[in-house]
Amino acid sequence: MRYRPAPFLANVVFVLSVAVLVAVGAWYLAGGGAQPASASLHLTQADWQVAGDAPDFTAPPLTQDSKALAGPWQHAVLPSALPAAPDQTAGKVRTTWVRLSAQGQPMPSGPLALYGARLKVEGTVAVYADGRLVHRAQQQGQLWNSLFTPLWLVLDKRADDAAVSEILVRLEHPPAVRVGLSSLWLGPPEALRGRYYLRQWLQRELPATLSAAFLVVGIFALLVWMRRRQETDYLLFFNLATVSFAGHLHYYVGLPILNDWFAWLTSNALFWLLTVFHLFLRRLHGRPLTWLTRAVVGVTVLTSVLTLPVVAVLPVFPSTSVLVPVMYAIVVLMAATVCLVGGISAWRRSGEGRLLALGLGVCTLLGVPDWLLHNNVISPEGWFLGAYTNAVTFAMFGFLMYRRYVNAIGKVEQLNASLEQVNAGLAQRLQTREAELELSYQRLREAEMRQTISDERQRLMQDMHDGLGSYLISAIRSVERGDASDLQVSQILKDCLDDLKLTIDSMEPVEADLLLLLATLRFRLEPRLEGTGVALLWEVREMPTLAWLDPSSALNILRIVQETIANILRHTRASEIRVGTALSAEGVQVTIEDNGQGFDVEKALGAAAGRGLHNQQRRAQAVDGKVSWKSGPAGTQFMLWLPLERGGGQPLPVAG
Repeated sequence: MRYRPAPFLANVVFVLSVAVLVAVGAWYLAGGGAQPASASLHLTQADWQVAGDAPDFTAPPLTQDSKALAGPWQHAVLPSALPAAPDQTAGKVRTTWVRLSAQGQPMPSGPLALYGARLKVEGTVAVYADGRLVHRAQQQGQLWNSLFTPLWLVLDKRADDAAVSEILVRLEHPPAVRVGLSSLWLGPPEALRGRYYLRQWLQRELPATLSAAFLVVGIFALLVWMRRRQETDYLLFFNLATVSFAGHLHYYVGLPILNDWFAWLTSNALFWLLTVFHLFLRRLHGRPLTWLTRAVVGVTVLTSVLTLPVVAVLPVFPSTSVLVPVMYAIVVLMAATVCLVGGISAWRRSGEGRLLALGLGVCTLLGVPDWLLHNNVISPEGWFLGAYTNAVTFAMFGFLMYRRYVNAIGKVEQLNASLEQVNAGLAQRLQTREAELELSYQRLREAEMRQTISDERQRLMQDMHDGLGSYLISAIRSVERGDASDLQVSQILKDCLDDLKLTIDSMEPVEADLLLLLATLRFRLEPRLEGTGVALLWEVREMPTLAWLDPSSALNILRIVQETIANILRHTRASEIRVGTALSAEGVQVTIEDNGQGFDVEKALGAAAGRGLHNQQRRAQAVDGKVSWKSGPAGTQFMLWLPLERGGGQPLPVAG
């Protein structure tokens, strides 16, 4: 079966992307709330005046009475681009005031929102409601992206519960720049939020998402080119994605680091983008078009140099509103020329070239409304469709790369088909070899099972010899000597029985669970402790599994714990035994405490009677663990430390 994941994954990614965009758009459209747009007041009549020129941008006053403005008011119907006023002074910044009246109009109760599709100004924006400053676009310097950011502000409810009667807009801008203002809407936020969200999503956020996706695919193309340097198409694709992303930053990013440099980057990126388009078209149709290449590259380089903010030869960048329309016009003419010449050159030579020329034509048409908006030819409420040229470019080149990928997959499948005959013979030989290996594996598994049974039988014999056999020999010798009472013989036989139970318990599967092992021991000990009147306090907590806990290790642990409890019952006269567990840095710790009479640990270890303590140490070392005692008049504390993993040095146990 042939595995072809890429088309399937591409379809899945495409469907999910469209679904996400549709869901976001639906969410924005649902943002208008339950109130209809008729609940809002549409402000289309305005008065405006020019207050004068100033040497630089200034902070707006906190309050401003429109009646205190001395200039003559002129009437305008919104949306409108206000005509340029005659020069008044040699100031750098001019202030234009726009007044909109809502007096006498029925207004709903509750908070109000003010929405406008666009304030077209190369400067600062401040909004007053009944003379009180309610909005300032930024704290210092000039606002640069008001063309692409809709106006949205929620007015605080006044203390006197009076309705808003007047909206006053303060616009600072260079004297030679015309300002434009869309119509404004005043009403409940729930009724206007849908308009604002839709404009914000279509004008900024959707183009931003498409540009980011284009850039990500471009970075992927760069990584492909770094591994396959001969495939220069991938490098051109990366350059196209990067330049396209830079050329459209002004549609959706926040404030730039430097306004002049940012304007230079976004404006000249259109020329760079057109140059990469032309180079890509040349590769597709195969014609050099030397004259056109020199013209495109020459205009691009000349424009980029002359418009540098640090170049004094052509000092036009202080007013981007003057420069950008001119550059847009040049780009549109160059794009139309490249599209026409490239389309004719690729007509009989390359289907991909025709597709690319068609896409360039679509991008050129999308850029025309932008040029018209910059030149105040169409309404300020229009749309900047140039933001979607990234989507067209992304779709075109994505389709080209997809076709090339599918063709490469087809070639690979042809190669695989030619290798299938060779693989058939190899598969037959492989099956024969697998049958031989399976037979060998079965024999090895049977031998391993026999060895495992033999090892387990030997372990049980050794445990019974060391444990049960030792106890029985002690009992026999005591009876033969006649120096043991019936109670002592009974105790020895009980110890034999306990050891036999431990051996049986060690054979039970504990699945590396120390808690389950201790629980089994508790089950064996509780009946015996109840007969002696000793209380057992069980404070064992959940512990991590010990992967090395096999039956032999389990038996050593059980015998260590049982020996400790047996010593308590025989020698300490304790009325209470406390068993607990704790987790240390690299292991687990089992603690057994009693409230009986203590003993001298060093003396007991040095005496011949301390053989039980030495046995505990030996068994702990057998599992790479450690034991320690801490004894005093108030009782004895026994600690058994076990590693989480066998092997390597372990730290000393920590006293509980």
